[in-house]
Amino acid sequence: MSTITLKVNGATHAVEVEPSTPLLYILRNDLGLQGPKFGCGLGQCGACTVIVNGVATRSCVTPTSAVKGEITTLEGLATGGTLHPLQQAWIDEQVPQCGFCQSGQIMTAKALLDRNPNPTDAQIREGMARTLCRCMTYYRIQAAIRRAAKEVA
Repeated sequence: MSTITLKVNGATHAVEVEPSTPLLYILRNDLGLQGPKFGCGLGQCGACTVIVNGVATRSCVTPTSAVKGEITTLEGLATGGTLHPLQQAWIDEQVPQCGFCQSGQIMTAKALLDRNPNPTDAQIREGMARTLCRCMTYYRIQAAIRRAAKEVA
């Protein structure tokens, strides 16, 4: 066991952990964050996506010891009681059906808009391609990202 210090959503946390423990387990089990979900456990579906230093990161396959810098989860997007434009766009476009993938979708979209604040539809599809939605709400996801892009640009 090692003590590892993580900065998550602006707060610093010291956790006792085996260095190879996936970041997802620490976020959910130790820090009580419910945004990132366990989906496939292989880094393929995207339900566990968080942002580490501006990069969309699959937390189920990222060892906690490999994480340096700022981690942002879905819980860290809203500020001062105001939803992030992506969160609001998700509501406005009625994106969720089952909701399981939504945290990963939103965090992947956030990293995309941070890199490219005005993406084309093709760039949105490319940027979101590896984040799976079992309910197939891809057109609503794309519409929500377009809507949010107008707010963050």
